[in-house]
Amino acid sequence: MYQNNFVDAIQSKKKIRLTYLSKEDGKKLTKTCAPMDFGPRRLAHNQSDRYHLWDFESDQRHHILSLLPERVVDMEFLADEFTPDDFISWPTNWFITRDWGKHS
Repeated sequence: MYQNNFVDAIQSKKKIRLTYLSKEDGKKLTKTCAPMDFGPRRLAHNQSDRYHLWDFESDQRHHILSLLPERVVDMEFLADEFTPDDFISWPTNWFITRDWGKHS
């Protein structure tokens, strides 16, 4: 449902206001995120495609959200841009092609 706009947001480096259902209690949570990729989670048993996002508001050390499409309630695509250099510190191997310089 959101996949095409999500891919556009990756390529244009636009932030997303994401509302999703929490895995722990099923409650709706809303976060400001950077779209990172769309595809399976490499180490997961369930290899279904999912949205991978950087959670700018996380209070935990691990800031990556990987959500199956059925857990997404809404995505609002914002005009605000993000800078991949601000959070990517690992070697990348994306499913979605993009021009993010050294993080492509």
